Amino acid sequence: MQNTFDYIVVGAGSAGCVVASRLSENPSTSVLLIEAGKKDTNPAISIPGGVGSLVKPGPLNWNYYTEPQAALNGRSLLWPRGKVLGGSSAINAMVYIRGNARDYDEWAQLGCKGWSYDDVLPFFKKSEHSERGNTDYHGGDGFLGTTKGTSKNPINDAFLKAGTEMGLPFTEDFNGAQQEGLGKYDQTVWSGRRQSTAKTFLKATKNRPNITVLTEAQARRVLLDGKRATGVEVSRGETIQTYTATREIILSGGAINSPQLLQLSGIGDPADLQAVGIDVQHALMGVGKNLQDHLDINIYAHLKDPISLLRYKAPHRAIAEMLKWAFKKPGVLSDIITPVGGFLKTDPALERPDLQLHTILGMSNLPHGLEDPVEHGFGIHVCQLRPHSRGTISLHSNDPLAPAKIDPNYLSAQEDLQVMIRGVKITREILRQPSIKAIITDEKSPWPTVGMDDDTAIEATIRQEAETIYHPVGTCAMGPEDQQTSVVNPRLKVIGIDGLRVADASIMPRLVGGNTNAPSIMIGEKCAAMIAADS
Repeated sequence: MQNTFDYIVVGAGSAGCVVASRLSENPSTSVLLIEAGKKDTNPAISIPGGVGSLVKPGPLNWNYYTEPQAALNGRSLLWPRGKVLGGSSAINAMVYIRGNARDYDEWAQLGCKGWSYDDVLPFFKKSEHSERGNTDYHGGDGFLGTTKGTSKNPINDAFLKAGTEMGLPFTEDFNGAQQEGLGKYDQTVWSGRRQSTAKTFLKATKNRPNITVLTEAQARRVLLDGKRATGVEVSRGETIQTYTATREIILSGGAINSPQLLQLSGIGDPADLQAVGIDVQHALMGVGKNLQDHLDINIYAHLKDPISLLRYKAPHRAIAEMLKWAFKKPGVLSDIITPVGGFLKTDPALERPDLQLHTILGMSNLPHGLEDPVEHGFGIHVCQLRPHSRGTISLHSNDPLAPAKIDPNYLSAQEDLQVMIRGVKITREILRQPSIKAIITDEKSPWPTVGMDDDTAIEATIRQEAETIYHPVGTCAMGPEDQQTSVVNPRLKVIGIDGLRVADASIMPRLVGGNTNAPSIMIGEKCAAMIAADS
């Protein structure tokens, strides 16, 4: 295998597969894509209804945990991240949401020229092969298949009717003209199969001789010649190998691994690096700072009738559903487990929603939903969209194979707690509407002991039960070069280092109001286009 390439992309996830695929469209360039995980041959990846097995600790997962969180009663939270071709797009819940248009206009106002909604919409559309076809808001010619879903569970109808009964708006397309309201989620599913970036963008490269995909290869550090990135040092088993890039290196490891790799390479806050014995190659204060994530609280309710996903554990139903999936017929395995939800405001005066709801068609015995259900029920995830709390990614040691130190610092801003309390009240009010009252018996513990307006009890429950909904961003924040917190400029170039960019969720200066897979894919598209324009 050759060891010199025009471009090296580190991380074959939501953004990395896109960057590598687009760069390799030019037959005169050579591209190396490095992935720490294995090939995406596990059949569970392709089955939308089987997502529960993928987010649990296992071989397709980095199995990260946060530092103990003071505001969450000292709990350490599991942070699943994909360690496989496709990255987290291979293990996520497949909800296709871009965020609010105002989110991107805000990025532009923060100094990220070229990242307004009008600027990024063409890249969302470029990536998408939507069931909706080519419209003002959707693309019909891209690699990423997206559909409106086929779930027919009566829980969906009850939830949407409850919204009408409560006077909430209905939204036909959360990625269209109006985000606020309840509705059905678009999903990265096509013909009942998951549409990870490996199974879409990377698949498109299979006959291109100018791209090399290296799996089970963990990047150890970026090699520098003065202030220029020249290569990447990689571990493959017991072997350390070096690969050279003649043009650029693009880091796409995500909000945890990209800042970690910069720090291991001597790029970051000098105090952070010196604390673990790493020589400072380039002082860049913002690396690993500005960590943001969506905190989430689940409210489960028991169902009167056996209509949850638990009913499909019966052997005859399980076999029937597998046959449906195998023959590409609609069924529970071909659809996501959170098919409906919504975006709501806790204050009507807000310019955009600050809450996101996901219904889940089953009930877990654990708040983070990783334990198989044993009783019929369903849940509503309540997610605060615009956290003020900020955390950090740093190093435990200078060992390049050790996990990073993850401290999201949840609820360190009092505003976040108040929004979550109001979100719980709104969601419990939805559960009390006639359409949902007709299908449930009661809320699951501990909620029956928590008064509807008892802020103290609601706060205590949030601190004990809240979990991540897996949307970390911001740790290599994009911004003006003269801003101390910026890590990359609006062309995603690492400030002060030639030949090095970052393209993944870590570059978001502020967390978008929604799921982060679609925005990460957009970032990959836009990065590749900027590289082509700069070449």
